Amino acid sequence: MKKRFLRDLEVSAIGYGCMGLSHGYGAVPKRSESIRLIQSAFDLGCTFFDTAESYGAGENERLVGEAVKPFREKIVLATKLHLNKRDGDTAAVIRKHLEASLKRLGTDYVDLYYQHRIEDNDMVEEVAGVMGELIKEGKIRGWGQSQAGEEQVRRANAVTPLSAVQSEYSMMERMFEKDVVPACEELGIGFVPFSPLASGFLSGKYTKEQTYAGDDVRRVITRFAPENMERNQPLLDLLQSLAREKGATPAQISLAWMLYKKDFIVPIPGMRKKERMEENFGADGVTLAAQEYEMLEKSLADITLYGNRTDKDIAKLRTMH
Repeated sequence: MKKRFLRDLEVSAIGYGCMGLSHGYGAVPKRSESIRLIQSAFDLGCTFFDTAESYGAGENERLVGEAVKPFREKIVLATKLHLNKRDGDTAAVIRKHLEASLKRLGTDYVDLYYQHRIEDNDMVEEVAGVMGELIKEGKIRGWGQSQAGEEQVRRANAVTPLSAVQSEYSMMERMFEKDVVPACEELGIGFVPFSPLASGFLSGKYTKEQTYAGDDVRRVITRFAPENMERNQPLLDLLQSLAREKGATPAQISLAWMLYKKDFIVPIPGMRKKERMEENFGADGVTLAAQEYEMLEKSLADITLYGNRTDKDIAKLRTMH
């Protein structure tokens, strides 16, 4: 794959969101299969792997750390910590989280360390200062924020320059285009979309008849409600039409659209089958002409979308059987 930069971190143009190998989308692959998938991603040219301490209660970090061990120095490894509220000394809390992640990952440094959601707005500068110290110590190479607003990005970056902002972004969720993405461009910060295929909706592989079980977030993501699957069909029709013209797939068109927009955008789709990896990483080779991109933008502006993905809805999974 081609290369892109998250500030000064060089990564493959498309990364690998590893969360789904441990939770979030129902039954997970066997551990041995998950390790094989991660290593296959590297063989296919992926050099950017994303996990978090909260994925599978730490198990995802252990899994990813074991899988990337043979090529650890050749990749950018990202993980995240979750600061729920003030809990004693902020620096000590962050260091405790990082040390635990390093142990699970089996490494002595993290390339990109995100704050997973920004729930206490008063801590922005304080957290940024601690991240700067960790960078100087070589514990992390860069840092980022997740689902941050423009003000938080600017405040944090003024203390310790951010490498990346990771937030939900796809054809179905474009709220960060207005202010955060332009701010990232201005400040030299990378933008890393999670759920770039809208939890798989944009692949066109799901129907209104499908059901989801266990911890599968599609049980509560409202764009997967049967009535919304029907109402959002015009978007899939648009993608399928252009995909046929270009000999590509709807998922590849969705990712190519994103890659066309800005050269600092690096999506991290989640994949649990090798054929999905080959398909999604293959989007790097699908080039949109300017007129094709403009057609997509114009058509998207005329399509009304129904349903979304919110943390509040996903929290409902905890009380569902």
